[in-house]
Amino acid sequence: MHPLQQLINYRCGQDRGSVLRRNSTFLALFPVALVTALLLAKSLPAATPNFVIIFADDQGYGDLSCFGSTTIQTPNIDRLATEGRKFTSFMVASPVCTPSRAALLTGCYPKRVGMHKHVLFPSSRKGLHPDEHTIADHLKSLGYATACFGKWHLGHQPEVLPTANGFDTYFGIPYSNDMNHPDNKGKPPGGPDGMDILWADPESSLTKWNTPLFQDEEIIEVPVDQRTVTRRYTQKAMEFIQAHQTQPFFVYLPHSMPHIPLYVPDDVRDPNPKNAYINTIEHIDAEVGRLLHLLDELNLSHNTYVVYTTDNGPWLTFKHHGGSAGPLRDGKGTTFEGGQRVPCLIRGPGIPAGTVCHELTGTIDVLPTIAAITGEPLPADRVIDGVDVSGLWMGTTTDSPREEFVHYTSQGEVQGIRSGNWKLLVKQRRPRARENQNAVGNASEEVLLFDLSKDLGEQNNLAAENPELVEKLRSRMLEWDAEIETNARLPWSQP
Repeated sequence: MHPLQQLINYRCGQDRGSVLRRNSTFLALFPVALVTALLLAKSLPAATPNFVIIFADDQGYGDLSCFGSTTIQTPNIDRLATEGRKFTSFMVASPVCTPSRAALLTGCYPKRVGMHKHVLFPSSRKGLHPDEHTIADHLKSLGYATACFGKWHLGHQPEVLPTANGFDTYFGIPYSNDMNHPDNKGKPPGGPDGMDILWADPESSLTKWNTPLFQDEEIIEVPVDQRTVTRRYTQKAMEFIQAHQTQPFFVYLPHSMPHIPLYVPDDVRDPNPKNAYINTIEHIDAEVGRLLHLLDELNLSHNTYVVYTTDNGPWLTFKHHGGSAGPLRDGKGTTFEGGQRVPCLIRGPGIPAGTVCHELTGTIDVLPTIAAITGEPLPADRVIDGVDVSGLWMGTTTDSPREEFVHYTSQGEVQGIRSGNWKLLVKQRRPRARENQNAVGNASEEVLLFDLSKDLGEQNNLAAENPELVEKLRSRMLEWDAEIETNARLPWSQP
């Protein structure tokens, strides 16, 4: 019998005599054993913990004050860093929405599940196959109550909505908030100037857009009032947690902000369009605060894992309506770090407070890590690309089991690989692009090699000095991609 269980049995009066007969020194050692047991219990995750994943949209690496922002104040999200663990080398599997979300939920590179070719639109006729095993499927099989509140973007047909992919209930928009039902037509002018006009007219949420809001499989509001949607997602999540507080639950809260167009409730709106992005992030932060406060009130914080991260880097072309990648190069839509390295904070049972992890991990590792924490293995009938990084979450290991990470473009083409601190990118040149004097390779491609331990901003191309390493990494990248392509599973397609 485990010493901890032996102590529990003794304290509960269960089989006390037999315990004492087997161990005559038990009472003498009891104070020491009790302290040891309590420390052990504190370091172990609860048997049936809850899970909350908050997934922002297009938020940059540098958009939280705990990740270095000096213009945006995020005290509630920062609380997760103070009470949990900050991950500084956390990667998403695509620099755009749809494939990134598929990777988080399935633990797979998007190409493996057929969701790698850019994003879905209202006219798209495919989605995440319901035969895929999602985080929600996994936890639901263990008796968890599961819910999705927010942006789905993995197919808007009933056959592929959240309720077909493991979630008991769904409330949110089916694709990005800059897309119109039913054919994506009639949208207002874009760019930062167009966004300034929309921000100056809060009613434009209802007059310039036609984005639908779903409840389970039904559209209940067209257009959705984007001014209040962040608050409404959070409120729905809070009501779900209150209703299921006595059983294990999983809440997936993928906010549709700060993807453009930006909107916030009228009662918190800063009318200056130059502050639109700041205003939006700080509103998200306030809503995160409301949810964390509820967990405190219900005495659930100690038994709930809360993950905060985002689907890809900032949409830099929208200037003050987009975020910041901080020290990283470029943003959304690129395979540079600014496109795929995102902020991540995790708080929960067993996670050491106020700590930082610099090891390589990412969204594709969340599913197998949750499986490890709950003690239920993943189905053996399929390959996934994620690995169990519970040791990194709990701080019990200093080395990540993830040694490599493959970079795919927003169109699903393999473009790079990271191995340790080395990162290789092989970019196909556009026909009339200006030649790069530092380029290595043939005339149709640009080869970039970075040592991320010394060059986080990816400014110093070391490819010319390391040709053997370049070829080794290129070979490994192509090997990875070939295996995924050979064993890829088809998405769901509308007949």
